[in-house]
Amino acid sequence: MENKLPKRIHIIVSVGSGKTTFAKQLSSKLNIPFYELDNVVWIRDKAGDIRRTEKEREVYLETIIQSDSWIIEGVHNEEWVSSSFNHADLIIFLDPSYQTRTYRIIKRFLKQKLWLEDSNYKPTWKIFLKMFKWNRQFEEVGKPNILSKNSVHKEKLVIFKDSDPLKQFNKEIRRE
Repeated sequence: MENKLPKRIHIIVSVGSGKTTFAKQLSSKLNIPFYELDNVVWIRDKAGDIRRTEKEREVYLETIIQSDSWIIEGVHNEEWVSSSFNHADLIIFLDPSYQTRTYRIIKRFLKQKLWLEDSNYKPTWKIFLKMFKWNRQFEEVGKPNILSKNSVHKEKLVIFKDSDPLKQFNKEIRRE
């Protein structure tokens, strides 16, 4: 990777991988706004989340992508996010182990239930159980799919296996 700081970064990975935490850290370090793809899909409302239409979602994402700098993070690897991969200067694939992600899902849920951590969604038992399903599906289908789909972007794709992705980011761009 060049010694030039990227201005458009897409972070992709499974639930429980630390993508939001990392995106916030990177946003602060680089002074670049970050966006969660879940919040592109959903309009957050106290009365309950409202799913955007496909058109609304695509327009919102396109607005983000057309800005000078951004960090987009999310699990989504569907066709509708492909333009963010195309426009990204850097695609970061966080790849902590399946066990690490499982531990983080449990830890996050407990913190949210004890009001020690905020959440964009209501942390229900139903969602909690779905996260395990999503984690398994990601391991078996999502991860291989991401790696094969993004082979066209291999020159800007980096895989972070380090438990401290910010540290690995600093090494990759040769800046401390």
